[in-house]
Amino acid sequence: MAKQSLIQGTIILTIAALITKILGFTNGIVMANVIGPEGVGLIMMAMPVTGLLITFTTIGLPVAISKLVAEAEVKKDHQRVKKILIVSLTTTSIIGFILMVGAFMGARVLSSIFLADQRAYYSLIAVIPIVPIIAISSVIKGYFRGKQNMTPIALSQIIEQVVRIGFILILVHWLLPYGIEYAAAGAVLSGIIGEGFSLLYLLSIFKWSKRKQFKLRNSFIKQISKGKGIFYDLLQTGLPTTGNGLIHSIIGVFQPIIITQSLALAGIGTALATKQYGIIMGFTLPLLMLPGFITNSMSVPLIPAISEANEKSDLSLIHKRTRQAIRIALIVGVPSTIILYLFAEMLTTVIYKSLEAATLLKIMAPFYLLQYFRIPLQSIIIGLGKAKIVMINDLIATIFKLVLIFVLASSPDFGIHGVALAICAGIVLGTSLNFFTISKLIGFSPNLIEFIKVILSGVVMGCCGLLAFNYFNGEIQSRILLLIISLMISLSIYLLFLITFKVIYFRKQ
Repeated sequence: MAKQSLIQGTIILTIAALITKILGFTNGIVMANVIGPEGVGLIMMAMPVTGLLITFTTIGLPVAISKLVAEAEVKKDHQRVKKILIVSLTTTSIIGFILMVGAFMGARVLSSIFLADQRAYYSLIAVIPIVPIIAISSVIKGYFRGKQNMTPIALSQIIEQVVRIGFILILVHWLLPYGIEYAAAGAVLSGIIGEGFSLLYLLSIFKWSKRKQFKLRNSFIKQISKGKGIFYDLLQTGLPTTGNGLIHSIIGVFQPIIITQSLALAGIGTALATKQYGIIMGFTLPLLMLPGFITNSMSVPLIPAISEANEKSDLSLIHKRTRQAIRIALIVGVPSTIILYLFAEMLTTVIYKSLEAATLLKIMAPFYLLQYFRIPLQSIIIGLGKAKIVMINDLIATIFKLVLIFVLASSPDFGIHGVALAICAGIVLGTSLNFFTISKLIGFSPNLIEFIKVILSGVVMGCCGLLAFNYFNGEIQSRILLLIISLMISLSIYLLFLITFKVIYFRKQ
């Protein structure tokens, strides 16, 4: 199994993420038009509860596995890799099964406590079976990340999306006559089926890849009994990561309640609050997160790459990987922010037929630029063995965001716009804390000249994009085609300026 560099791994995952994003985005458009923002809102309310269950199931082990496997690979210690896998699979499988059974038995209680709209109960029931599937697949993905082989992960993502879309077309239309809550549950169930097919593929590739190094069936119980030290090593990274995931999961559960209740204080009814929540979480945020698939893809191989360099005490390599990560985040984030801001009305009306989403998109886009840096910065800190700091930084930013959501959203002057501003404020604070942490740990500072070059390229791109849009506006009748042509011209000019300024250069990394 060939080891891949940071750039190679990023490219592989980026291509896969691009395909899955296009598939998922297409699916989102279909769902938005079939079940509307209200149906999307029901799905979004149920998902955080399952996110909480998954966090408890995996207890941060996927990140810890990739880190420990990468360190073991430096020493060619295949037996240690075997122990890591056995302990991880045993732990997550047992916890996942127990939580799934408990969630089914307590679904009514969970829905009455955590769901702002009780119609989301059916989506909650539909999504619970994902827990044991994620428990196993997360361990296998962590293994491949540690091996710095991203190809199986990339292909599994594509398989999951293709299967999901196929079943959505069947289940949503079949269940829609019974009510929007049943259609939403059908969409959720389609995702579970997709995850199941993805896991089957990962298991087959995993079985083939490890056969020449070790066999898990040999002395399985014996390895578990000797895995106490491995378990502690996993928890050292896993527990802080779990804490961080737990923060996000708990917030994900309570955030819909806080938002809808705050909007109620501002005089907005439950149905309208659910609709507005669906718009910001199901329409606006997916657009903002869409370009982030590149930086998120980079963050996956970044943890083992930094861990490997840290194990070798190679500070220059750590600095190199950090510069690569920040450069990619900058190159992706600047044009994304400008395009989402300038073309907000066109994007939201063409894709979702929602002008209200455009207003929220314009509010959030300038601040969301920092989110493209936040995830890679977290990966660098974790790779340096400081996962606990990531948890603390996120906790501070999240508490700040929630308090601000309540203060602003409960005011009639802000309403749902206050939610958007509060989310942005949390991103600004969280990214700033992560950057200051890295500066303190490795003495790193950004290349300001490079920042100026990229921002200037983005400004020129934006101006040219608007000129192209206005020029072709009367010539091209199709709004979708007009948007595509304008964006292609914009991005081509942006790429040209990056090459001219030597921000992008073609040489072996």
